Amino acid sequence: MLLTMFLLGLLYVGFVGALFAAGTSAVVMVVVIGALMLSQLFLSDKLALRAMGAREVSPAEAPGLHAMIERLCIQADLPKPRIAIADTDVPNAFAMGRSKKSAVVCATTGIMRTLDPGELEGVMAHELAHVKNRDVLIMTVVSFFASIAAMMAQFAFFFGGDDESPAGIIVFLASILVYAVSFVLMLALSRYREFTADRGAALTTGRPSALASALVKISAQMQRTPQRDLRAAGEMNAFFIVPTSVKSTVQTLFSTHPPMEKRIERLQGLETQLQRGA
Repeated sequence: MLLTMFLLGLLYVGFVGALFAAGTSAVVMVVVIGALMLSQLFLSDKLALRAMGAREVSPAEAPGLHAMIERLCIQADLPKPRIAIADTDVPNAFAMGRSKKSAVVCATTGIMRTLDPGELEGVMAHELAHVKNRDVLIMTVVSFFASIAAMMAQFAFFFGGDDESPAGIIVFLASILVYAVSFVLMLALSRYREFTADRGAALTTGRPSALASALVKISAQMQRTPQRDLRAAGEMNAFFIVPTSVKSTVQTLFSTHPPMEKRIERLQGLETQLQRGA
């Protein structure tokens, strides 16, 4: 993850250099995108809950879920986040929030019906690992310059300089290149954070096999979930523990999540390590 973030930083430095070399002023565009990034950062949890039709629940409304997450937070040394439930058949869970103190974790009624308590504990530990790693903040920041590159490409294409000036062409080509490479690197970073959250959850619960079993059950149940429900929840795929369209290894080249078989393989390897250590 550090290597990927370093490459992104290096890429963005080169992009800024290309803009200066072309004599381009992107101040207004950076300000606009910066405002959008801050809005996403501070409002993402509310927007995500609204998109899923989720609501925050009190300990009286969901005592079992609250007790489970409180116990996991003690084990992971985290403050207890807000807890929400989404009434949908889509078996999934997600975490949002720019910091540990502002986080919210959400489980769907579908996943709570599908998994047994040990498996659900593994899933919620995975979401808490995202909170601990500040993954929402990281992905928002690394997407900042990719958004600038995309807007700069559009701006250069429609409002580039005259035919005698190469500035517009330079900006357009640099923007396209930066956006394409950023897109690939961000997908790689997203997949790494899923592996990291899986590992964090397994070490917190001490039961990698429970999380692996949960992933298998979620994937299987997803195949039986009505397509209209999957499409409605599809915009949250980047934050779900399992995307609504489970894909094979070859098809995950442009996915935010690693192949399911690779995740399970790593969890099984970790289970073996823990058993040997015991």
